[in-house]
Amino acid sequence: MASDPANRPPAGIMQQMEPGIRRIIAPNPSPMTYWGTNTFVLGEGDVAVIDPGPADKNHLASILNGLGPNERISQILVTHAHLDHSPLASVLSKETGAPILAYGDALSGRSSVMRDLVARGLSSGGEGVDAEFTCDICLADGEKFMAGGMEVEAIWTPGHFANHLSFAAQGVVFTGDHIMEWASSLVSPPDGDLTAFMASCRKLASRSDRAYYPAHGDPIDRPKERLDWLINHRLTREAEIQATLAQLDEATVPTLTSAIYNETPDALIPAAERNVFAHLIDLAARGIVTATPTLEANAVFRMTDEKK
Repeated sequence: MASDPANRPPAGIMQQMEPGIRRIIAPNPSPMTYWGTNTFVLGEGDVAVIDPGPADKNHLASILNGLGPNERISQILVTHAHLDHSPLASVLSKETGAPILAYGDALSGRSSVMRDLVARGLSSGGEGVDAEFTCDICLADGEKFMAGGMEVEAIWTPGHFANHLSFAAQGVVFTGDHIMEWASSLVSPPDGDLTAFMASCRKLASRSDRAYYPAHGDPIDRPKERLDWLINHRLTREAEIQATLAQLDEATVPTLTSAIYNETPDALIPAAERNVFAHLIDLAARGIVTATPTLEANAVFRMTDEKK
């Protein structure tokens, strides 16, 4: 992840991005959030808010004060249940009476593989899950609805998080944390799922959207190029893991991580281990690697005989 940029826009200021789309940045910059969470406002008059952000009273005031005198929030859309995206939704809903729309709660959308890993003791890696998040309306993949005076399509894009939705409207997609320009998306099991992430990337690649508005950082005006880079980045890492595992014959997640991330600062090694494990889960599901005694974080991994 990148550090906070020197030229980040000011937090708390409502900015017009294009007709019908405004942005206000939350005051939560960090190496994981870049310049902070982008909260978007759709439409005029009766507006929709996408990703209200962290539970910050100053950001709440900035959202409400940034609206026009005759404007009201009629809907609150949440991409996913991480602490930098969803906690303010319930506060904003109580303040305005607007319903919260999302895919579901923080556990919605998990694959059977991830549920099994949780049952065997795998916990979240500290990425900040909003475990208390709930919504008033659950949106299905492909569901279309009116928000801010425009038609919006909910696109289920799990990978970074199981309940992750992207929202398409007037030729752009609000991609949350799934696609960003400044960093590749974090995929950390059991909340993150690399198999789902790659499928979600290919789902978006099949569309013809003109731009992406991520939840952190600048808009992406060449979506296809960014998707190609992200997919190739993951495929390159996958090939590196396979080559290293074949050379070592067998290895644990820490051993593989040490061999591949040999110049990574110690503080980032836990995140690197999560990333390696995410790839191994995907490779195991595809029959390319085997895990002994069973698929879990402390297993011993080998290439399958036919892949050696």
